[in-house]
Amino acid sequence: QVQLVESGGGWVQPGGSLGLSCTASGGILPFNIMGWYRLSPGKERELVATISSDGTTNYADSVKGRFTISRDNAKTAAYLQMNSLKSEDTAVYYCNLNTYRTVYWGQGTQVTISS
Repeated sequence: QVQLVESGGGWVQPGGSLGLSCTASGGILPFNIMGWYRLSPGKERELVATISSDGTTNYADSVKGRFTISRDNAKTAAYLQMNSLKSEDTAVYYCNLNTYRTVYWGQGTQVTISS
């Protein structure tokens, strides 16, 4: 059974940085897309960034130039480095794994940006 375990997140002041990690386990096919989505009150779930197993990345316009997604295929892990954080980045961030057959979600981790 596939499981996604997230770590990182927390609180930081505007302009600060945070990093998120997500590790997948449980018989995962090698060709997949890992990514991060976020959900904040009053808004719909929003794609933040994705990275395929060949390293192709995709970012939401709102985070381009500030966030960097990376992955370690050997560990089936994905990472999100978030810099120059803004209050509007406050949300619950969810790790996502798309194997082209099934989509899996992590439990979510809270990221709060405030002074």
